[in-house]
Amino acid sequence: MRLPQMSELAATEIEFLPESEEERVISWRAEELMRAGFDGCTAIELALVPHVDLHKAVSLLRQGCPPSTAVRILL
Repeated sequence: MRLPQMSELAATEIEFLPESEEERVISWRAEELMRAGFDGCTAIELALVPHVDLHKAVSLLRQGCPPSTAVRILL
C-alpha cells in the first residue's frame, strides 16, 4: 500500500498530533473551550494558563457572560 505524499494531501487532511501529555491536555482544554463558545485564539490563550478553571470558564458562558468579560474574570 502506497502512502500519499505530502504534496497530495490537502492542508485540512493533515492532523498534527500532540507529542506530550501536557500538549494533549492543552489541546483538550482548548477544544472544550471552543465547544463552549470561545473563539479559537481565546480558547488557546485560556488553555495555556494552568490556573484557568475550565469548568468555571464554561459555566460563565452558559450563564450568559460575554466571552470578553469571561476572559477578564478568568485571567
